[in-house]
Amino acid sequence: MTAPTPRRAVLVAALAAATAATAATVPGGGTRAAAATAARASGRTVDNRFWYSYGHWAAGTHQGTTAVGGTRPGLEMASAVGRTEYADPHTGRRATWEYATWTSPLHRSTVPATEAIASWNARTPAGSWIRIELRGTYTDGTATPWYTMARWASGEADIRRTSVDGQSDGRSTVWTDTLALDPAAAAGGLRLAAWQLRLTLHRKPGAAAGPTVWLAGAMASDVPDRFTVPASTPSGAARELAVPRYSQEIHAGRYPQYDNGGEAWCSPTSSQMVVEFWGGRADATDLAWVDSRYSDPQVCHAARSTYDAAYKGCGNWPFNAAYAATYRGLGGLVTRLGSLTDLETLIAAGIPVITSQSFRQEELTGAGYGTAGHLMTVIGFTAAGDVIANDPNSPDNPSVRRVYKRAEWETIWLRTKRQAAGGKTASGSGGICYLYGPARPGAAQLAALRSVGVL
Repeated sequence: MTAPTPRRAVLVAALAAATAATAATVPGGGTRAAAATAARASGRTVDNRFWYSYGHWAAGTHQGTTAVGGTRPGLEMASAVGRTEYADPHTGRRATWEYATWTSPLHRSTVPATEAIASWNARTPAGSWIRIELRGTYTDGTATPWYTMARWASGEADIRRTSVDGQSDGRSTVWTDTLALDPAAAAGGLRLAAWQLRLTLHRKPGAAAGPTVWLAGAMASDVPDRFTVPASTPSGAARELAVPRYSQEIHAGRYPQYDNGGEAWCSPTSSQMVVEFWGGRADATDLAWVDSRYSDPQVCHAARSTYDAAYKGCGNWPFNAAYAATYRGLGGLVTRLGSLTDLETLIAAGIPVITSQSFRQEELTGAGYGTAGHLMTVIGFTAAGDVIANDPNSPDNPSVRRVYKRAEWETIWLRTKRQAAGGKTASGSGGICYLYGPARPGAAQLAALRSVGVL
């Protein structure tokens, strides 16, 4: 049960408060607002674009990078185009790195967006790391700066994995893992019409090997402010996936340097459940640092491997997806889905889904707690359409499996606004989820992912 950053909560509340007050005062706001309304009327609120094939990597602009083929195509360094010094703000260490860059083609979003969240899957051998940047094009034709969405490595020996605070151009801001339009700009109808990624691959000078990136892209969205959502109709098909059950609560107080376990570890605990469902296993070397007295050491490893040194927690959404992809043959990404019908489609194809939701205790029957932000794993549906979830906010592993009422669960997951305790307006995730699975999906899995708009 991890509360979202105060920055996310402030962002959503500020957007809500500013909408009515600002729409009439922003120059051109009426035209932009009408365009945004038209896009919503089409029913589209989410646009996904990911690069992962050899053809994808061959496109774009290469400066020292090259596309590589094989069973899992990717992007690698062919030759360094320069050197840079990076002073790690979290360790104080300075080091010189050589680098190469790849800039994606410009992607024109099918949804003029208020938010964008990047995802990536990569291997970073010792002595290497990657920087992920995103630049948006506004609907007025101007562009954002190149925003750093992450400095990332799978380990901690070279740099500390981190988001970058304090980035803004006065119309958009990076809030940990999300690029979001500022309240006045969004209220006036300004949107992101297009975007690009830039990947900078770093390695120690003279090293023979550097990072390999297998997937990169982003989800852009414009989910309307809403306290409630239309109820979806159950499919009537009961299915439950055999996903391992792990409790976050048995780890309470463990490893303060990785946010102290317990309620802070819902995201990595959920990630580990799904990683293991797909056959991912941490080896003895990866787990050697964990105190031998601790049960489920792989959950501790997941927390360490998703920890964001700037956020000071394990709840960075893309960091969790990137962690899943460090296991052989697995991929992961962050997106939004539109209904429980989408989740039923994925479950029917054998794909469990990690979802983000927030609620007061009385809003979710049987939970026994309330939360400002929590990750759990949907593993199936009953014949009546109720949600079967592995909820890590449980006292022990056997009690992780829960059944939640469909309408309650759909609302707390898909809404963007809610009434918190005391009557204050707070944020909701708007359908955020993590999708992990084989890097080469089977036919049924591929069809399901396409059906819900991910690929």
